[in-house]
Amino acid sequence: MRNQRIFAKLGLSCGLLASLVLVGCASKSPAPVFERGSQQPVAPAAAPVSSNDFYTVKKGDTLYSIALDHGLGYKELAALNNLENLNRILIGQSLRIRASGAVGDSDAAVAQPVTIGQNVEKRALDGNADMLKHEPKAGKEPYSDQALARAQAPEQQKPAEVAAATPPPEVKADAAPAAKSEAKPAEAASGADEIAWIWPNGGKIVGTFNEGASKGVDIAGKAGDPVLAAGSGKVVYSGTGLRGYGKLVIVKHNNTYLSAYAHNQTVLVKEGQSVSKGQKIAEMGSTDADQVKLHFEVRRQGKPVDPLKYLPQR
Repeated sequence: MRNQRIFAKLGLSCGLLASLVLVGCASKSPAPVFERGSQQPVAPAAAPVSSNDFYTVKKGDTLYSIALDHGLGYKELAALNNLENLNRILIGQSLRIRASGAVGDSDAAVAQPVTIGQNVEKRALDGNADMLKHEPKAGKEPYSDQALARAQAPEQQKPAEVAAATPPPEVKADAAPAAKSEAKPAEAASGADEIAWIWPNGGKIVGTFNEGASKGVDIAGKAGDPVLAAGSGKVVYSGTGLRGYGKLVIVKHNNTYLSAYAHNQTVLVKEGQSVSKGQKIAEMGSTDADQVKLHFEVRRQGKPVDPLKYLPQR
């Protein structure tokens, strides 16, 4: 009878202990993550959203003008926004002008570097250098303090001793000096997106760049004069969709530069066609202009810049 009471008490104690363990485990929350050397928990980084990724359509905008102003082909802009009707955009509509996944895109994952706090203890290993002892190699000499000292000597001293013991080769006085190779100075490397521009036409300049009034230069000529590609690239536009430009050709040279050739009489290239620098792409005309001339623009990341700062002097 006494044994039964003892076992009953033991069973009650074990059950109570098991309950406490379960309650303790259930009440624990996940351990916060702390940055090393800091007492503040690390918060998950939120993906940044940049307003530069989008453009809001304004009155008078067209898909073609928006693309030109942002250094894109109009088909590229339409593809970014899944537009089926290229002639229908609405005032106030938000258009993506930067590809998804680019820097600043809200959907892109941001990798956070691991930072090491300043409280990390640093200890030099010099104090333990005496604990590292080496036996003589392959037992060639008996162990002694002198052998240990020689084994612990820096390895770089040994080649120096051998070099000092070896006399330098004798140089004859009448020996002709070795011919020196004349190294040509390296040419200045330009940026990855820089272009060696050429003139699209050799006519007289009748209009210069003015950021407020003229976004390029005007070159006079006769109807039918050749219009040349000022640099190699791909034709991203060929048509009459931009008011004030007439028959227009736009060439995209790289991710930085576009060039535009306006008022042509005849266009000789198609959209998507690759052209080489100096290739004839159009013939000069007066479409949407008061005289025969070529209006030539250089766009850097969509912004018009003075072509005379890029074209060679003549």
